[in-house]
Order: sequence, then structure tokens, then C-alpha cells
Amino acid sequence: MSKSILLKIENKIAYITLNRPEVFNSINREMAFLFQDTLDACETNTDVRAIVITGAGKAFGAGQDLKEVTDPNLNPGFKKILDEHYNPIITKIRAIKKPIIAAVNGVAAGAAANIALACDIVVAHEKVNFIQAFSLIGLIPDSAGTYFLPRLIGFQKAQALAMLGDKIGAEEAEKMGMIYKMIPLEDFEEAVNKLALKLANMPTLALGKIKEAFNASLTNTLEQQLALESKLQIEAASTNDYAEGVAAFIEKRKPNFKGN
Repeated sequence: MSKSILLKIENKIAYITLNRPEVFNSINREMAFLFQDTLDACETNTDVRAIVITGAGKAFGAGQDLKEVTDPNLNPGFKKILDEHYNPIITKIRAIKKPIIAAVNGVAAGAAANIALACDIVVAHEKVNFIQAFSLIGLIPDSAGTYFLPRLIGFQKAQALAMLGDKIGAEEAEKMGMIYKMIPLEDFEEAVNKLALKLANMPTLALGKIKEAFNASLTNTLEQQLALESKLQIEAASTNDYAEGVAAFIEKRKPNFKGN
């Protein structure tokens, strides 16, 4: 059985680890399908209330395994790679109504960088570099890189990074709004766990509705977004967690959210 994706569930947190460290966690067909299956399992598991995606070894991920696409016996072709590997991964990350943290523990290049940027909260330690490496081998950014990157950092900056393939360190990535936060290396694991635990103990349904609203805001008009906010707010107000949150506020105590 493949161990290219590892899954550990602890304290209501699912830790998904890209696990091909010998090739800097580059993604092949088997790994892509296992990644999708693991995301599906986390979505349906009611014990999971937050998800962390990270990499084994020195890298978060190097993107597509180029050995696969250059071996005529293995190469599935770019249409299958995009339609069956990366596009479903990105779609699932955005559709899962649970918070997903990208804990970028090493270089994030190509598709792996864009998988990270598709997550809800992206943190990286101080030695991490992000690279839109596609143009360096004659390709264009995929895995929603041309969608999320300009929305995160602006059209001009995003297009320049896509064309030039510059390395962007975590500190600069935080300053330009590409990621949520840069964390000192020695504090990284503890900080990721603390962040994930905080999310896992928050009102899960409300977090999912926040994610739904932000997804829709990328294409909605103002009027459509106001209507969606109204719909989702009414739904959120009917949850047990809302009742608990209000009661805790009035009683001046810490809320005990159950995620329902």
C-alpha cells in the first residue's frame, strides 16, 4: 500500500503529509489520487474539525514529478494530469467546509505552491521559498495559480512572478499578502499545532459558511454577495454553536463549541 500520503488524526485535527521526501514530495499519479481520497475521508469524518497539509522532509512540495511526464511508459499526458490530478485537488480543498491550513515546512514550487495558496490559511517558516517554477521549463502556472495569486497579491506582481519564476521567501510572502504568517523555524511545529487546535475548537459550521461566502465573493456581484451573506447568517444563527456562543458571552465564560 502506498505511503505517499500520510494521515494522522489527533485532537479533532487531520494532519495530511505529502510523503515522498526522496523527490521533495513531487506528485505523481498514484499520490494525486491518494491525496484526493484522503481529502474526501477528512471531509466526511465527523471527528475531523480542522485539516493541516504539510510535507515530509525538507520540502513542502516540488510540484509535478517530471520523471513521470518524461517516461513514455508512465506519462498520463497533461490533460489527465490537470483534469484528474490537480484540478480535483484544488476543487476539494475549496469545497470542504472545514478550515484547511497549509503548513509550508520547506520549498513550495510549481503545483505544490498553488495547492498551498488554495488553502484557507497559509503559514510558513522563515527559511521557506515559494516559486512559480512553471515558466522555467516552458509551462504556465496551473492548479489555480493564475486564479488565486493575482487575487492575493495583485495582477502586476502575480504576473511578474509567474513569468520570471522568482524565489519568494516567507517573510516577503507575508508582506505582500501571499500568506497569512511567517513563523520562526524553531517555533513552527508548535505554532501550527496551536493554530489548528484553535480552529478545531471553533464553531465548525460557521467556519464552513465563512469559507462558502469567501468562495462566492470571487465571482459574485455586491447584490449577490449581500443576499448570500443574509442566507448564510440565518443558517449560522440556527446552529447550536451560535446559541452556545451567545450564552457564553452573556455568562462571561469560555464557549464550548461542538461543531454543530
